[in-house]
Amino acid sequence: MSCIVFYEKPGCATNRLQKQLLRTTGLKLEVRDLLSEPWTCERLRPFFGDKPVAEWFNSSAPAIKYGELDPEQLTAAQALELMVRNPSLIRRPLIRYGSHFMAGFDLPTLSRQLPCKGRFPELPRENTLGRCAAGQGSHDGCLPLYGGH
Repeated sequence: MSCIVFYEKPGCATNRLQKQLLRTTGLKLEVRDLLSEPWTCERLRPFFGDKPVAEWFNSSAPAIKYGELDPEQLTAAQALELMVRNPSLIRRPLIRYGSHFMAGFDLPTLSRQLPCKGRFPELPRENTLGRCAAGQGSHDGCLPLYGGH
């Protein structure tokens, strides 16, 4: 039985590392493609909890990176509509475990909420697992996996 649903961008090197880390603790993952999921505003909203709207977005998405879209200026309803139409705007990964939802990779929160059989390994002080590994290197800021998407 899968215990965690992990929505990723296929080929994202950072998502690959995040999944490996979760699996090292004995967790089982059901991995889904964030970009092809049939999102609705109602399905997407719980992942963001009480975070400010600007934190719902993937800062490496081209529209944000190149200044075409300013998440600070959007209402929650506007943000959700944009994300449903363009899922590459969504902060990754999205994680669902039972009634827990999360956007982004936050190890302290994960360690409190998830039923880990083991502990998360120690990470370097400058942990980058919560953000895109590259910020450049491809059209949307993600490192290609094994030389391509």
